[in-house]
Amino acid sequence: MAEVQKEEKLPTNEMIKVIDYVTISKTDNWWTAVVLAGEGSRKHVMLYMWNKKGDRWSRRQKFTIGRKSDWPKLREAIERLLEKAD
Repeated sequence: MAEVQKEEKLPTNEMIKVIDYVTISKTDNWWTAVVLAGEGSRKHVMLYMWNKKGDRWSRRQKFTIGRKSDWPKLREAIERLLEKAD
């Protein structure tokens, strides 16, 4: 189960206005989180992966879901491929 860690600041760009986030997994070297960011009516859900080198986190991947209407297609495609992965 994902865990919420509000006391820890995400290593996102300072221009990104983080509203909320959920950590999916975190080790000493990798951190994956789903992030709600934006302002006003322009909000996005993003999946981030960061890699830690030394004492600094660097973004390795970012995937943005900009519209709620995109989610059913994404979910269907992901679930179809997950079934094949078993």
